[in-house]
Amino acid sequence: MRLGLHAEGTLSLRAKIDYKHPNTTLRDPVIYRIRFTSHPHVGDKWCIYPLYDYTHPLCDSLEGISHSLCSLEFEIRRELYYWVLDRLKLYKPNVWEYSRLNITNNVLSKRKLHELIFTNRVKSWDDPRVLTINGMRRRGYPAEAINSFCDSIGVTRRGNENYINFNVLENEVRKYLDGHAARTMAVLEPVEMIIEGIE
Repeated sequence: MRLGLHAEGTLSLRAKIDYKHPNTTLRDPVIYRIRFTSHPHVGDKWCIYPLYDYTHPLCDSLEGISHSLCSLEFEIRRELYYWVLDRLKLYKPNVWEYSRLNITNNVLSKRKLHELIFTNRVKSWDDPRVLTINGMRRRGYPAEAINSFCDSIGVTRRGNENYINFNVLENEVRKYLDGHAARTMAVLEPVEMIIEGIE
């Protein structure tokens, strides 16, 4: 696999657990797959990449994360998360799952954003048309307004189908700018006038 002799999607490396396990994520999960994508550090020397289910617990543990916060669809994967760390005898962070943040008329899914970027519909992860942190900062959204928005909507475990109206985010930005942005007025296209008959 590492030598690049096989096409993407033809081979994968699985963790040998139990193909009859009641938790489907522990039925010999795929942990590495072939991808011919240039890596930021090693370029094209490496063509096998770990999957999220394998990378996530390792990164959290090695970085000393105290609490790993995920969306609800990862709740079933918590057992796999701890399985990886148990086998490698690594530090185990706490894992909590919450509802996903959905904002009306916007794409927030990393997988869907990835597709938009790689099909050249948007320029990059910091394109101001997408609601990534960098995209919002390029739009001019102050960090304080983004934090205030997060504080105002809170967190829930009621499911991933909840939507927050986009106006709620924009109102938080307006509220912040009202108190912090200077207001000016300018005449951009002046019209010359002669006023007659004034005594």
